[in-house]
Amino acid sequence: MSDVSASTPASSPPPDAAGRRSRRRVNPNLLVGASLVLLIVGMAIVSFFWTPHDPTLVNAATRLQKPSGDYWFGTDKFGRDVFSQVMVGARTTLFVGFVAVGVATAIGVPLGVLGGMVSRGPGEVLMRGNDLLLAFPALLLAIMFAAVYGASTLVAMIAIGIATIPSFARLIRSGTLQVMGTEYVLAARAAGRSPFAIGARHVLPNVSSLVIVQASVSFAIAVLAEAALSFLGFGTPPPTPSWGRMLQESQEMLWSAPRLAVFPGVAIAVAVLGFNLLGDGLRDRFDPKLDDRR
Repeated sequence: MSDVSASTPASSPPPDAAGRRSRRRVNPNLLVGASLVLLIVGMAIVSFFWTPHDPTLVNAATRLQKPSGDYWFGTDKFGRDVFSQVMVGARTTLFVGFVAVGVATAIGVPLGVLGGMVSRGPGEVLMRGNDLLLAFPALLLAIMFAAVYGASTLVAMIAIGIATIPSFARLIRSGTLQVMGTEYVLAARAAGRSPFAIGARHVLPNVSSLVIVQASVSFAIAVLAEAALSFLGFGTPPPTPSWGRMLQESQEMLWSAPRLAVFPGVAIAVAVLGFNLLGDGLRDRFDPKLDDRR
């Protein structure tokens, strides 16, 4: 008799399942996005220890130098090294983004979970208040804060963070409602588990992937918002380098020295593209339903 166990294909996964796992392992969006983000983060970390020149040093003798071995990106109208400014500007942008997204996560996630776990009436009231906050964009909120408290990095972080709270709250509430309808949550409620225990044990672990994806996408929005605020004069004050203020200072030199706008503009574009691709890749990674659509 022949060995049936040796000839059966049961030990190997179906071809379609293997293909899905292969696509989940090799995600170009996740790979490219993570690479761009690591590039920006690495540049910001290196700026703490080394820059080619002092990014805040004004030297009239070296103003508007073209890119060279000494000044890789050239110098601006004040004689400051552009490459050093781009490096330190990455540090400023990431700092504002991390704090702003942290504020939005710390407030928006509990609000979303609470809105999904309470009864329908209070949950709808909470979400309608959340929608009112959604009507105030980050730029408008930052201008209002700056008019009261003055332009500063702290004002930019708080304004961007508050403006991002509604996105987290709406998304997490949607995920919480789905989790609350599952059988294991119904069993936990029947067993007499407290709402706090259900939220910590069942809801938060199941919506954590949504938080990670939303955080990466919101980080890209925070990068753009910080650059826009600095461009308008409501963000990081001088002499601390900022990509947005570098764009603002390059306006009058746009035709004679366009590179002064190109370098910070490319830095902003790379950062936003990196975080957006990272968010798309994480969404594909954490959402198994996407595999069934392909």
